[in-house]
Amino acid sequence: TFSRDHVRAARALGAGEARILRRHVLPALLPPVAVATALAVAGAILAESTLSFLGLGISPPAPSWGNMLANAQELVFSAPWAAVWPGLAIMATVAACTLVADGLRRRGS
Repeated sequence: TFSRDHVRAARALGAGEARILRRHVLPALLPPVAVATALAVAGAILAESTLSFLGLGISPPAPSWGNMLANAQELVFSAPWAAVWPGLAIMATVAACTLVADGLRRRGS
């Protein structure tokens, strides 16, 4: 049973379980799930790029920001932009996911 006051009030007014779930419980669950999803995407991007950089992720013919950073190690003095752009892409994408999660969290509270 649900212990929130608005759920108890809906139950007292005769609302069924399906209506309570659809109108009261699911809308309360969606914001935390959206925040957790956005943060999980950021974590997955960081994990994949780190593992690929270490040689444990996606195999080298496939494009990956971690593979691009690993391949740019020997070019860091002759072509530093080969390492800067994938690093900036990782940073911008993870920051965007984190900002989306923060915006969803603020909107939900």
